[in-house]
Amino acid sequence: MRLVADCHFHTISSGHAYSTISEYAKEASEKGLELIGMTDHGPAMLGGPHIFHFDNLKVIPDNLYGVEILKGIEANIISYDGSIDAVDRNLEGLDIVISSFHSPCLRPGSIKENTAAVIKSIENRYVNIIGHPDDSRIELDYRELAKAAADSGVMIEVNNSSLKPSTYRQNARENYERLLNECYKQNVYIIINSDAHIHTDIGKTDEALELVKSLGYPEELIANTNTVKLKQRLGIRRR
Repeated sequence: MRLVADCHFHTISSGHAYSTISEYAKEASEKGLELIGMTDHGPAMLGGPHIFHFDNLKVIPDNLYGVEILKGIEANIISYDGSIDAVDRNLEGLDIVISSFHSPCLRPGSIKENTAAVIKSIENRYVNIIGHPDDSRIELDYRELAKAAADSGVMIEVNNSSLKPSTYRQNARENYERLLNECYKQNVYIIINSDAHIHTDIGKTDEALELVKSLGYPEELIANTNTVKLKQRLGIRRR
């Protein structure tokens, strides 16, 4: 199985990442990726960029070093009602909107509260990926999450950074095994991303690929094995 795109990475604009978009694109080209999606943290994350950063992403070329560049945001869920830290006028021009639960932006609550926050964020029609739903410190009802993803067309991310030995997220592998089992039952599309914070990590998804393969998750339900399929899944809610 070959992945042709990586749609979750952070540039120096995120405040705790260390590479520019040009460095990422050059590295991606050298690794044979066809497409990358730039998704800096939303402004609620400490050190994150001002919202004007996302309004001005149009100045970035659509292609660098022969690699297609999609523009996006990793939006932060900021309340249990599913609100995120960007409004429609900021999101409508973006290709990718990842909705993620980060503890610095919202204190984890009960499994019911956390699940409601993530699922209600899906009600924003610009959201097309749920980011790293894998940390035991942010408990989620995976059956309900998979059902919501199936009903909405939102993709579930398998985040490679969560599966690295150095990760701070807890029990990610075990949680993904449970989540992907529920996603399989519902025919949910997943996307495998690096969540790179330095350009040398773009396209590094070995741990996530090994896990997905070991579980026998169908390749046809993995969005970023083909750019046409990926763009169709990213745009399915924008019609």
